[in-house]
Amino acid sequence: MEKQIIDDQEFEKFQLIDGCSYEFNGCTFKNCDFSKASFRQSEFIECRFENCDLSMVQMDATVLNHVSFSKCKVMGVDFSKCSKFLFAVSFDECLLNFSVFHKNDLRNSTFKNSILKEATFVEVNLTSVKFINCDLENTVFDRSNLEKSDFTTARNYSFDPEVNRMKKARFSMPDVVRLLSKYDILISES
Repeated sequence: MEKQIIDDQEFEKFQLIDGCSYEFNGCTFKNCDFSKASFRQSEFIECRFENCDLSMVQMDATVLNHVSFSKCKVMGVDFSKCSKFLFAVSFDECLLNFSVFHKNDLRNSTFKNSILKEATFVEVNLTSVKFINCDLENTVFDRSNLEKSDFTTARNYSFDPEVNRMKKARFSMPDVVRLLSKYDILISES
């Protein structure tokens, strides 16, 4: 497969060429529609996506090294298929519904002002991750490391504290009460 190497460029409405893989270094993508595109075996190093649609993008063996997404639609993306080597991402004002993170290392990542409804985090290292003002409705956290993660401004989260590591994770009222939902207990205010 032919690989194109592109450094320090800014693209608007960029179109990928079928059957080609890319290495982007220090590039910015603005207002691009990549929905259902294939990033297969491509590399994005210190890149930024702004106002892009990446819904259902295929990420087979894709390298995402220090990649930021701002005001992007990233629905239904399976990040577990990305290369695990040097994987580092951040999201600000993104729509991440139905996205999958399985066995990814997201340590120290930031999800800010984003919606992650019905996303999946299974066996993920979420140590020191910040979920700042995020909606996590029906998002699954299963056998993940949530130690030192910050959920203080997140909402609608609910997961089983017995199957996730949570030491020194930060929560706030009243949303933290949802962590007790599996016990089917009644909690009243005094």
